[in-house]
Amino acid sequence: MMNKKYFTALAQYNYWADQIAIEWLNQISEEQWNLINVSSFSSIKHTAIHIASAEKVWIDFWTKVSDPVYLSVGFKGSKDDLIEIWKKSSAGLKDFIETYPDDKYMEQVSFRYPGGGEGHMEFWQTISHIVNHSTYHRGQLVTLLRQAQFTRLSSIDLATYYITNKNTMPDNELTERIEKH
Repeated sequence: MMNKKYFTALAQYNYWADQIAIEWLNQISEEQWNLINVSSFSSIKHTAIHIASAEKVWIDFWTKVSDPVYLSVGFKGSKDDLIEIWKKSSAGLKDFIETYPDDKYMEQVSFRYPGGGEGHMEFWQTISHIVNHSTYHRGQLVTLLRQAQFTRLSSIDLATYYITNKNTMPDNELTERIEKH
């Protein structure tokens, strides 16, 4: 069963976690931003670009932008430029999901892969994908920040979000969900 409240909560979590990660980036130096490390991407900068790019491009896919832009292909802006793009994309993603009609969650979304080719998934699957994708790479961002000697980190785990944002899901609905599993 597709539950808009659940997917809205995931989008709100994604926004919350992005804002914390963005605040970490606001605190690091240019040297830390560009420090080369071994991970999926070679630096904090490239990891942040990848997250922001993915969140932005999914909004493009949902809104059927004719020529979606992958920021991760050739982004030349500054750290502040990227942070501003990421903030807007994160808020835009949350707002889009919150206002998307319930009856369209099963509709197909067409998308293009960065290297070419086209794919299709149901809208609800794309939400799950982007939240999972961003969570995965924010975890890598934590490791890269630690390697760059940045230690003012806090938990951005989904459980932490639910515990600290109790208004996200009514207690009775959360209890019902837990009891079903």
